[in-house]
Order: sequence, then C-alpha cells, then structure tokens
Amino acid sequence: MALSHHFLSQQSNARTVGRRYQSLIVMLIITIAMLGGITTRLAYLQLVEGERNRELADENRIRLIPRQPERGRILDRKGRTLAGNRLSYAVFLWPIANRKQEWQPILPHLSKILNIPLTEIADRLEQAGYNSPIRVRIARGLSPAQVTALAEYSQELKGVQVEAEAVRNYPYGDLAAHILGYTGEMSDEDLKAREGEGYRLGDVIGQMGVESAFEAQLRGEWGGQQVEVDGVGRVLRILEEKPTQPGNDVQLTIDLDLQRAAEAALGDRKGAIVAIDPNTGAVLAMVSRPAFDPNLFSTYITDAQWQQLQSQEFPFVNRAIQGYPPASTFKIVTTTAAIESGTFSPDTVLGTAPYIEVGGIQFWDWNRAGFGALDFRGAMAWSSDTFFYQTALGMGELPLIHWTRRYGFGQKTGIELAKEEAAGLVPDEAWKLQELNEVWYAGDTVNMSIGQGYLQASPLQVAVMFAVAANGGYRVKPHLLMDSQEASQWRESLNLSPETIEILQDGLRQVVTGGTGEALNVSNLPPISGKSGTAEDPPRPSHTWFGAYAPTDKPEIIVVAFGENSGGGGGSVAAPMVRQVLEAYFNNTQPKSSAEPEAVTGD
Repeated sequence: MALSHHFLSQQSNARTVGRRYQSLIVMLIITIAMLGGITTRLAYLQLVEGERNRELADENRIRLIPRQPERGRILDRKGRTLAGNRLSYAVFLWPIANRKQEWQPILPHLSKILNIPLTEIADRLEQAGYNSPIRVRIARGLSPAQVTALAEYSQELKGVQVEAEAVRNYPYGDLAAHILGYTGEMSDEDLKAREGEGYRLGDVIGQMGVESAFEAQLRGEWGGQQVEVDGVGRVLRILEEKPTQPGNDVQLTIDLDLQRAAEAALGDRKGAIVAIDPNTGAVLAMVSRPAFDPNLFSTYITDAQWQQLQSQEFPFVNRAIQGYPPASTFKIVTTTAAIESGTFSPDTVLGTAPYIEVGGIQFWDWNRAGFGALDFRGAMAWSSDTFFYQTALGMGELPLIHWTRRYGFGQKTGIELAKEEAAGLVPDEAWKLQELNEVWYAGDTVNMSIGQGYLQASPLQVAVMFAVAANGGYRVKPHLLMDSQEASQWRESLNLSPETIEILQDGLRQVVTGGTGEALNVSNLPPISGKSGTAEDPPRPSHTWFGAYAPTDKPEIIVVAFGENSGGGGGSVAAPMVRQVLEAYFNNTQPKSSAEPEAVTGD
C-alpha cells in the first residue's frame, strides 16, 4: 500500500509540472499581443492618419468666427440715407460643438423658441456639415423675449450662440422700394451661381433693385477671428484676427423729396410715375404700385406677412420698367417718322373725320367726330387719331418701325436695373409671322400709329421719348448712379431736322395751352409742355398716360405718370399726378393726398 501510494504521488506530481507557470505564460503572451496591437495602432494613427487627426484635434480646439461686413449705405442725390444698417440679434450654430446625435434634443428646443420649422434648422445644419468649425446663422432679428429665452436655456443649448450683427434698414419703409430692392440670405441656387466669388452659406446679398445691381460695391469684405476654445466651447484666446472691410456707399440720382411727392401723387393706384432729367437721363424719382416694405426681408419674414404680400397684384413688379401700350403719347414718334421719312412736309394739313375704313374695319377718332382740317401741331394738341392714321398709311410701316426703334423702344434703356427691366416690343412682320402666323396688315400700321396694337413700352422708355423733344433731339440713357460726367456722356443725337424738333415742341406746348392737357395750364408753375394718352385694354378698364416737361423753353425735368387699368382719360387721371410732382419740384411743396381725377376733356 505504501509503495502504491508513493507511485501514485509521483505520477500526480508529474502531471502538474509547469502548471504554476502556464497562467503566467498566457498572460505574457496576451500582454505582448496587446502591446503590439497598441504600438501598431499608435504607429498607424501617428504615421498614416497623423495629419488628419491633428486637423480633427485642431477643429475641436481652434474655431473660426467669421464676421460679415457692414453693408454700404444707399444715399439720395443730397446724401440722405435711403438704406442703411441697424443692430439686431442673430442665432448661430457651431456644428462641430456636438455630435450629430447630440444635436437631436437641441434642435426642437430651438425651433420652439425661434418659431422656425424644425426641418429648416436641421437642413441648414446638415448642409453645413456636422464637422464644420464655421458658424451657421439660422435666425435673424430676434425679439427681446427670444434673446432672454436663449440666455435662460444656454446650458441646454450647447453649440448655440446669440450675437449682435448689422442688418439692413430702410428708414422710409416702402418708399422707393422698387428702386432700392431688398436683401436676403443666399439660396442654394444663389450660392451655386456665385461659386468662386467668396460667398458662403448664410451670406446676405442684394436680391433686387439697387441692392442687387450694386452688390459688388455694397457688400464689403469679410473678416473674423481664429480662436482657441476649451472643452465646453469657451474662448481661451484669440489666435488671429482680420478686421472686416465695410462696403462702399452708393449715391443715387434720386431726390428723396421728389420721390416722396411722386409716391403721394400716385397714391394707392396701380401704376407708375417716373421723373428724369431730360438733358442727362438722371432718374430723379421712380415709383411703382403696389409696393412692399423691404424691411420685411432684412430678418425673417413670417408666413402671415408673406401671405399679405401675395394678396396684392404683383407687388414685386417694377411697373416703371415694364411694357404697356403707350397710347397717344406715341404720336411724338409718329410725327417724327412722317416728317423725317420725307412722306409728309412739315406744313402738311389733313382733314380729319369720325373714322377711316381700312380693310373693311372702321378705325374711329377718340371723340367720334373728328376735328376738321389740322396740321401736325393741331393734331398733336387735340390728339386726333384719324390725322395720324392717315400719316401712317401714307408712309407705311417701315419708316414708323424704324423711328420707333431709333427712339429706343424695343430695347432696354441701359438703366442699372437691367435684370428687372423689360425691353418692350416693336412689332414687325417677321415677329407677327413667328408669333401669330399672320402677315402684317395695314390695320396693324394704323393701330401702331396711335401707340396701340402690339406695341409695348415702359413708362421709363416713354420718358426717354419725351426727352428727345425736350432737349432738342437727343436720346438720353437713364441712370440711377450719381456721376460727374458731362451730359454728353449720357446721350446721343437722333439727327432730327430743326423743322421736326420745332413741330414737336410747338405741338406739345399747345397740348397744355389749349388741348387735352389743360390740367397743367396753371399759374403756379412755369410753362409746361406735354402729351396725354389713353390705351384700351378690353375687357378691363383703359390705361392712362401723361408725360410732360418744364420749363418749356429750358426743360429741367420730365414727369411721366401711368395708371394701369385706371379707367378714364390721360388728361383727367394721369395729368393731375404729373402736376403734383411738378409742384413739388418747382415750389418745394409736398402733396397732402393722392391726385384726384379732374373733369378734363381729352384722350
């Protein structure tokens, strides 16, 4: 038994030899493997991914705080501010401050405080990218209550920052809205279209009018800070700073007082009023109704405000530079074409009648009776349609179309608002064949001679037409930017004969002294010359026109008033508007109410 026990004991010891070292060996192997893996990973991170990881570390430690420059002011001709800037509060998100999932509970809270749809905030953050170190603006024009709420919940809104910034301010509300335009944040389409021009997500740019036309001068140059922050986003120190460069001021030819008078004269009517210098083309006033308040777009326009705007009839359309039938104001061009073509002599006298018949169609005079025998001056004064029908048939459509284009119709005037300006239309046979698949008829020439038919011209183009008669035969280029260049830089001669110019000037003066424009024959103003017009627009009410310049012997100003579907006649509806603007210009007065129609006989 003892021998057996000894043998078994030896056998047991043989089996357990090395067990006490086995666990140590295993642990050593595991440790070596782990150290090897860590060493390999560290080598990979430092040698292979080192640069990228350093960038990620810097993005968490170093942040960029870009600062948008203050936009340049827009001034009137006397240096008064039409568009400036005011301080407001904006909300920015720092995308890299949180992981994507960490933003999820923050965004609904922001949406509730700011009254902005959650999807809109999320989309903006997504577009910027969650690793972006550049702040993203999500709201502007905060109310005091919103600023307070964001401050109270700041601990729960990591990565959200409230900061004061300059926003666009239009001190006169909707005054000159279509000239000034408005500013707004860039859309994705804007950003793509301006790629390479230094713009970024959230930038504010001019969207219309002068704000858009002179964007390059007004925008300024971005600045900002590069700062070091701690783990909770607090700024430890400023590493680098670049000051912003404010935009340049832009001074316009607009006169604030005259603009205010023109707005008052037009009142709530749908239409436009334009006032220009007949010698240089400088635009002194330009009104379009209905209008809008550009301040609405400086911050965040609400759905209710947008719906209110949409309830009006095309409030963003600048009617001063859109095309309409110019009606009898166009008889200036017809007179020019008849004489300059050589078809009619300056002393031509024609008998007028209730109507003329062309191609089996009766074309009536506006008074349904005719005016007897008239020369060019008398025909202009009484705006006889049948007189001008006869001149059109006598010369044919080609001279009429040629001189219409020479006066600048059918092409943009050159004013800086080119994006919004319509060229109008000078129809001819090629156009009619293409658009209507019809040949040109004699009746088309007859209609065109009195500014109707397919012809389209803007109030600004009509003002340019009046300037030719006012300044002795020069077509001016309208412009809004104040410039020290001589008048010759802004005009070109149409090489009209002295006889044509004299007839135009005499005829336009007789319109006021004894014709359809007697509403302007008043003692408190210098001698005025002008022309009325009434354009049919069935089944809607007619359009009304009146254009005038003064003083007759040495013109300083042209005013054209246009009433869109106002009904009535040009002499009764549009002429009183012109008179109020001229009173403001010459007498330094302001209208107390919009111009009311007057009982004046005429077209």
